[in-house]
Amino acid sequence: MSGKRITVELSGTSRVTVFPLKGHTIAYTNRSSDSRGLGDIAVIGVTDPQGTGEALWRMAREFCRAKDLSDDHARWIITQAFRVRMTGSYEPPGTWTATISRRYELPGLFSNHDVLLTGVIKLHRPATA
Repeated sequence: MSGKRITVELSGTSRVTVFPLKGHTIAYTNRSSDSRGLGDIAVIGVTDPQGTGEALWRMAREFCRAKDLSDDHARWIITQAFRVRMTGSYEPPGTWTATISRRYELPGLFSNHDVLLTGVIKLHRPATA
């Protein structure tokens, strides 16, 4: 198993990167573990309310090498989100809620993250006239 299975509800207003990945729509944002606001916790999830964050871990196992371990899978998930953030986001900063189903602590800092939270992220878009 990759990381601890948990059930945690989170919400926030922050920059959100949304992108397609192998038939899923993925959302990526971050949180900080303390008041410095470093964004050291990656929050990555599918946007389909019927989906689960397990889709991310399945894709990581599929696209990583057979010898790769859970740390490599977590880094793969973060890399997919971080590379899209570097090229631009499809969404403006906004409000979101997340149902987190897995927490993975990396052995060291990777792309400024040492914790990966995966699950389902719901984006709250303002109503349009």
